[in-house]
Formats: sequence, C-alpha cells, structure tokens
Amino acid sequence: MGRGLRGVRLDHNSPVPLYHQAAREIERAIEDGRLPRGSKLESEVELAERLGISRPTMRQAIKQLVDKGLLIRRRGIGTIVAPRPVRRVVALTSLYDDLKKAGREPETRVLSFRRGRCPAEVADELGIETGEQVFIFDRLRITDSGDPEPIALMHNVVPAGILEISREDLEETGLYEVFRRNGISPHTATQRIGARKVGEKEAELLEIEAGDPVLTMTRVAYDTEGQPIEYGSHCYPAESYWFEMMLVDM
Repeated sequence: MGRGLRGVRLDHNSPVPLYHQAAREIERAIEDGRLPRGSKLESEVELAERLGISRPTMRQAIKQLVDKGLLIRRRGIGTIVAPRPVRRVVALTSLYDDLKKAGREPETRVLSFRRGRCPAEVADELGIETGEQVFIFDRLRITDSGDPEPIALMHNVVPAGILEISREDLEETGLYEVFRRNGISPHTATQRIGARKVGEKEAELLEIEAGDPVLTMTRVAYDTEGQPIEYGSHCYPAESYWFEMMLVDM
C-alpha cells in the first residue's frame, strides 16, 4: 500500500507537528481512495522511512488515526484502513438485513447452540418463568468486503414454545428471517445501546485487541400481539458502526 503515499513530503520546518502532518496525509490518501478501505498499511518502520520521520513519530500519527476510527489494529494482521462503517438506523431491523441492504454479503458462524432452561435474568426480560425451555445460541457475524471481516458477536435467547430453530437455520440466514419464515413478525422492541472495553475471548473472535472499545446493544423484541420473541445481547467493533436516529421536540 506504499503507492498510496508515493511522493508525499512532510515539511520539517513547519510549526505543525510532524506526527500531525503524517496523520493528515494518510487521512487524505484514505479519503481520495489512494489507500483503499480494508487495505493493509505498511509497517511503522516502512512508513517512517517513506515519510522521513522517526518511528515514535510515526507511531503517534497512527495512534491519532486509530483514535479517529480511520485505522484499525488487527490481531495477527497489523494495521488496516478501517472499512466503511455499517450505517444502522435505530429501527427494528436485523444486522443481517442491514448488511444485505448495504451490499455487503453476510456470513454467520454459529459458535454454540442448545435448547435448555432459561436463565433467571433473561426470563425476566422475556416475561417467562425461570427454567422454561428456550433456544440459547451465540453467533459470529462476518462480512466479506474483500477479506472476511468479523463484525459482530451475538448472544440470543428465544422461547422454545413459539417455533423450532436449528443450527442450520442460523447459519443460512438472519434470525428475523427465521421468524418470518415461521409466520412470526417482529413488530416492536426495547433496546439499549452502550459501550465498553472488549475482553480477551471476544477480542480474539473479533480480531481486535483486548481493551479496544466495542458498541453494545441489548434488545427484547415483540411480535404483533405484544409477546416477547427474542432477547439479544450483541457487541460490535466500535469503528465498524454508527447509529442514526431522528429526535423530535415534544
């Protein structure tokens, strides 16, 4: 990816710090497509040599762009240009459907799947008795934007009394499509969006560094009759998402 910065020269006599100049040039190369989204960046040493600055100065420039969400440090890969974030309107849609609409082909890896007793904390959310039968599953959602990119970790609990679900169903399509195929229409939901630092196991699955920020979403969805049909607790790499909503003065 060095071609994207070919011919770039920094001004060592400028009052603007060299790390900021370097960050600005890389940002410009990303914006005009010389450094394509999802592409791997050269190493700190190679970039420092190319731009004629020290490695610590280059490291500071990269950190500035990581903090802005333009670069991502991927475990075992290095530093890459952040793919375009998934735009999600705050509405009752699934990530699978949102990715399809954005032209990004989603893939699902089912990490665990079982039928068992509902945990107490989730039973309260679903309005059922503790111990009632539910489907409990964890999935890793991946999108192929050139290179496969882990984009979400999803934990879900669905009451077993409303439909039958198989691991194969969840690998084939999104959960809301499984609902629709079984005559169940997600209609309303309560949802909480937050943020936290990612743990080691989650970081490994999402191919980010432990302690990196992730967005979190907890949702309880209801059908047209007001019956809870899904509890979901999901997390997303922070640089991969932004949520859009309309605010009205009441």
